[in-house]
Amino acid sequence: MPLTLIDTPEALASYLNTSRLGAANPICAIDTEADSLHRYRESLCLIQFAAGEDCLLMDPLAIHDLSALGGFLSRAVVWMHGADYDMTMLKRQFGALPAKVYDTQIGARLLGGRRFGLADLVLHYFGVELSKTSQKADWGKRPLTAKMVEYALNDVRYLLPMAEKIVADLRAKGRYEWFEESCEFARKKVFERDDSREDAWRIQGSGKFDPRTLACLRSLWYWRDTEAALWDRPSFMVTTNRQLLEWCVAMAQRQPPALPRHFRPDRVKRFRQMLETLEALPEAEWPACAKLQRRKRDRDFERKVDQLIAVRDQAASELDIEGSLIASRAALESVATGELEPQAVLLPWQLKLLRLTA
Repeated sequence: MPLTLIDTPEALASYLNTSRLGAANPICAIDTEADSLHRYRESLCLIQFAAGEDCLLMDPLAIHDLSALGGFLSRAVVWMHGADYDMTMLKRQFGALPAKVYDTQIGARLLGGRRFGLADLVLHYFGVELSKTSQKADWGKRPLTAKMVEYALNDVRYLLPMAEKIVADLRAKGRYEWFEESCEFARKKVFERDDSREDAWRIQGSGKFDPRTLACLRSLWYWRDTEAALWDRPSFMVTTNRQLLEWCVAMAQRQPPALPRHFRPDRVKRFRQMLETLEALPEAEWPACAKLQRRKRDRDFERKVDQLIAVRDQAASELDIEGSLIASRAALESVATGELEPQAVLLPWQLKLLRLTA
């Protein structure tokens, strides 16, 4: 009977020490599941793993020591799909990332795919329709149901054979180097990203708020964070970012927001205490406005941007890929103004397509 679940440190070490996996640069596929939709503090709840003919699950909630996996990944070539989130989870768990990470989603997009979800690609390459029934399951619950196990295994079951097909197509189109550069850039971006922002309360939509409105938003954000922690649920289940923005604008105008009727009395009480603390906050302690970088949008700037976009779109059309893969408008604007050197925001293959190489 094939191994499907590893749930002890001893079993994990034993499995990873097998001769095939003990190679200098083993190749595997990995996916992760967390409980971000169900808990305040997101936890790594499941690791799906495939190598050779093996396809199995590792249970981080049961395995108190994952160091064997961390050591294995430090020398492994790992395939993922939509790797940003999974790399973030691995970085948080191990403080490091695998030696090499290849993303089938990046590969599919470089081949011109417009539908590049895992289910879309499995259907395209293998004619298999994957079930989405456990997509929002609570992965922190045990035991896992048979449906959850099957859903989780399918997240990695097809990755390595799919990778072979994608690599063959990329090589045939002369785009494999683009793929390697793009994957390494994505890996480096995750590794260097600061996940501990002190101003996380500056949510999207607050960029133009004045200091008083920002003070209201900051107070609301920390109130919501406290409520989420007490409830052990994600903050969006307390209230959404959109609602926070509406409330803080009303509060800045001295209009107390109408709270939902389903709020418990103790939550309402803490909300009112927050309002009292906010009212007593000295103006000198209000947050400063965000520094918005204003570009000089004159005719010369617009001409340069239009020229770059025209070159990008022509190349994208000839290659049958999305223009944003070659360069985003924001990147092209930063190049047009001279704020950044092209090499700082674009990869070698992108520079070549945009005719920005020397």
